[in-house]
Amino acid sequence: MENVEWTAWFDAPEYEFARQVLQRTTATLYFVAFLSSLNQFPALLGERGLLPVPEYLEGFNRLGRPSLFRWRYSDRMLRTVCWSGMAIAATLIAGLPQLGPPWVPLIAFLALWLLYMSIVNVGQTFYGFGWEMLLLEAGFTVAFLGSDQTPPPRPILILLVWLVFRLEFGAGLIKIRGGQEWRDLTALYYHHETQPMPGPLSRQAHLLPKAWHRLEVLGNHFAQLVVPFFLFAPQPLASAAAGIIIFTQLWLVASGNFAWLNWMAIILAFAAVTEPVAHAVLPAIPLDWHAASASAGAGAGSQAPVPWLVVVLVATVLLAVLSYRPIENLFSHHQLMNASFNRWQLVNTYGAFGTVTKRRIEIVVEGTLDAEPGEDADWREYGFKGKPGDVRRIPRQFAPYHLRLDWLMWFLPLRTVHEEWFYAFLAKLLAADRPTLRLLRHDPFDGERPHWVRASSYLYRFSTRAEFRATGQRWIRTPLYVAIPPSRLPPGA
Repeated sequence: MENVEWTAWFDAPEYEFARQVLQRTTATLYFVAFLSSLNQFPALLGERGLLPVPEYLEGFNRLGRPSLFRWRYSDRMLRTVCWSGMAIAATLIAGLPQLGPPWVPLIAFLALWLLYMSIVNVGQTFYGFGWEMLLLEAGFTVAFLGSDQTPPPRPILILLVWLVFRLEFGAGLIKIRGGQEWRDLTALYYHHETQPMPGPLSRQAHLLPKAWHRLEVLGNHFAQLVVPFFLFAPQPLASAAAGIIIFTQLWLVASGNFAWLNWMAIILAFAAVTEPVAHAVLPAIPLDWHAASASAGAGAGSQAPVPWLVVVLVATVLLAVLSYRPIENLFSHHQLMNASFNRWQLVNTYGAFGTVTKRRIEIVVEGTLDAEPGEDADWREYGFKGKPGDVRRIPRQFAPYHLRLDWLMWFLPLRTVHEEWFYAFLAKLLAADRPTLRLLRHDPFDGERPHWVRASSYLYRFSTRAEFRATGQRWIRTPLYVAIPPSRLPPGA
C-alpha cells in the first residue's frame, strides 16, 4: 500500500503536455546552439580563428573543465561535434527517442549536454554568456523526464520549476540590488535603446510614453520577485504564475535579441503547467495527453519501473545537494550573476542587467584602399548582421540564434577596445580573411584587401518620430573619437 502511495506521488501524468514541450523545445534550442557554433566557431575560435583553441589548450586545466577537445582540437572535430549534436537534437524534436524506454531520451539529452559543454568550455569570451550554462543545466535536468512509456516524474518537474525560480528571482534580486534606475522605475527609459542587440520593435518600444516604461519596470519586479514563489503553489495558481512568466518573456522576445535566454525561460515555465489548465487555454491540447499516447500505441506505462525510479531519485538528490551554493548566493549581499559552482555547470546562479546602460556607444569599423589614411581618404564601413551600423536599417530579429561577434562588439566600449580578439579581428579584415568576412553582413571591398582599417566611436540613439519623418533614419549617431587609429599589416604579411 505504501509503495502504491509513493508511486502515485512520484508519477505526474497530468504533466505529460509539459514534458512534451520541455523535451522537444529544449532539443530545439540545442539544435540552434549547435548550428550557431557550426557557422561561427571556426572563424572565431578555430585553428585560424581570432582566439585559436589550440593555443588556449596549452594552458588548459584538464582536470577542471571537461571537454572532448581537452587533448586535441581541430576544426573537423568541431564540425563533427556540431553535426552530431544537431542530429541527436533533431530526433528528440521529432519525438523518436521518447517512443522507447526512458533511458533512450536520457542518453540522448546527456549526449547533447556533454557535446555542448565541450564547446562551451573552450569557447572563452565568445561563450561567456549566462544562457550557455542555462542551456547546459536545462538539458541535463530534462534528460530525466523519461519517455512516453512512463509518466513524467514529479521530482524532476519540481527541479525544473526550481531552475526557472532561480532564473527569474535571481534576476529580480540582482536588479533591486543593482542600479538606482531599477528602484526609481526609470530603467526602461533607456533599456530598449541601449540593450546589446535591438530587434525590429525595439525603437517602437523605446518611443512609448515614460508612464508605460515605469509600468514595465513595475511589471518586471512583480514577475521576477513575486510570481516565482507561486510556481510552487497548488494548481491552478502554479499554472497562472507560469503564464505570467511566459507573457513577460514573450514581451522581451518581441522587443530584443537575447539569443535563447527568453525562450529558455518560457520553456522552463511549462514545468508548472498541467494539462487541464493547458486544455482550458487551448482546447486543441488533449485533456489527458498521457492516456491519448497510450491508446495511440505509444506504450505509455501506468507507473515508473523501479530501476528508472532509482535513477531519477539519484539525479534528484544530486541536484538538491548542489542547490546549497545557489541558495546561499541568493541571500548574499554580494550576489553573483551567471556563475557556476561546479565543473559540470549544474545548479547555477543567474541574473541579468543589474544596471542599465544610459548611453549607446558603438564601435564602427572602417577600411580604405587609399595609400594614405588621412581624413580625406575613402573610408568605407563594414556592416554587421545584428549590431547597429547603418542608421536607416531596421534592426533584424535573430534570437534564438546567437550572433557572437555582434554581442562582443557591444561590450567593447563598456570595457576596453584593446581586446586581444578585436585586434585579431582587425588583422583578419586587413587580410580579407573569408571565414571572418562571412560573419559580417557587408564587406565594402568585395573580398579585396584594404590598405588600412580603423575603429571609431559613435554615440547612437533612436530617432524621434519627427526625426524619422524628416530624415528616414532610425538611428541618430554622433561621432565621438577614434578608438583605434588607422592600422595596416606589416610589410610582407
